[in-house]
Amino acid sequence: MVNESGASIYSASEVAREEFPDYDVTVRGAVSIGRRLLDPLSELVKIDAKSIGVGQYQHDVNQNRLKESLDHVVESCVNYVGVDLNTASKHLLTYVSGLSATVAKNIVEYRTKNGAFKSREELKKVSMLGPKAFEQCAGFLRVPDAKNPLDNSAVHPESYHVVEAMAAKTGSTVNDLIQNAEIRKKLKAGDFISETIGEFTIEDILKELDKPGRDPRSPIEEFRFAEGISSMEDLKPGMKIPGIVTNITNFGAFVDVGVKQDGLVHISHLSNRYITDPNEAVKLSQKVMVTVLEVDVARKRISLSIKEAMDKSAGDSQRKDSRVMKLNAKKPEPANPFQTKLMELKKKFQD
Repeated sequence: MVNESGASIYSASEVAREEFPDYDVTVRGAVSIGRRLLDPLSELVKIDAKSIGVGQYQHDVNQNRLKESLDHVVESCVNYVGVDLNTASKHLLTYVSGLSATVAKNIVEYRTKNGAFKSREELKKVSMLGPKAFEQCAGFLRVPDAKNPLDNSAVHPESYHVVEAMAAKTGSTVNDLIQNAEIRKKLKAGDFISETIGEFTIEDILKELDKPGRDPRSPIEEFRFAEGISSMEDLKPGMKIPGIVTNITNFGAFVDVGVKQDGLVHISHLSNRYITDPNEAVKLSQKVMVTVLEVDVARKRISLSIKEAMDKSAGDSQRKDSRVMKLNAKKPEPANPFQTKLMELKKKFQD
C-alpha cells in the first residue's frame, strides 16, 4: 500500500497542471501515487509539507517559521539521499543545496536540449550556475554511468585528488579501489591528512568508496491491510486488524486500517501502563495490530485499542524482568563500610 496523503492537493496544484496540462485531476493524483512507489521523496517534494501530515497544533504556530522549519527538514533529507542529475525534476533540484528555482529550471532545460549529463563537470556549462553554486551542490548530485565513477558517489569533486592519491599509493585505478575491498584495507587514513583535508573527511571518503552511491534509506517494508476491509461498514467491534500510525496527538494516536477514515487509539488504550505522552508507546509510521472497539458510521468515527497486542508482545519480557528482580532481591547487597559508618554516626547523633 502507498500512502496517498496530499495526493489530492498535488493533483490541483500548479505543479501538476504544468506536468500534466491535458489530464484530469483524478489522473494526476493516480500518477502521483504510482510515482511514490518508485521514489517517494522525489514525488513528495512537490507537495507542501503541511499537506502531507496534519499536526495537532499545526495552525496555532507561526506559519512562516513552520514553513522555514519544514523546508529545512526536506532540504536535509534530499541532500542526505542525493539526487540523480539525469532524472530529477526541477522541483526536486530546488531543494539541493546551492540551487535556486531558476538554476534548477536551467539544469532541466540544458538536459532536455543537450541530453543526459555525462559528468559533474558538465554542470558548469549550465546558465547561471557559478563556481560557488557548483561547490555547494556538486557533492549531492549523482551522475550514474559517468566516465569517472566518483561522479556517482557522495565524494565531492574537490576531494577527487585524495582518492586518486589513494589509488596511486596502492598501485591501482580508482575503479579497482572501489571494487576491491582488499586494496582499501591497505590504506591508512593518516597518510592522506593535509592542511585542507582532515581525518574525518578521509574516513567519510573511505566509507563512501565502500558503497559508492548507495541510497542511505532503509528498504521499504511490505505491508498489507486486512483483506476484505475497504470501508467503515466492514469493521466490527472485536476485530483484530493491522494498521499504520499516521498521526500522534496529546490525547492519542490515529491509525490507518485500510478504510478512508483513520481510527483513534485513545491514550488510555495505547499501553497497559499509565502514560502521559503517546510518544512513549508509539511512533509515526509504526506498524501495529489494533482491536476495533467501536464504529460510528454516521459520525465517521472509529475507536481502536492496541493494549492487548502490546501486552502480548511485552508479556514475555515483563515476566523475564520480574524473575530477574526476584532473583536480585534474594541476593543481599555487600556491606558498604562508608554507609555503615554513616549510619552509626547518625544513630549516635540522634541518641
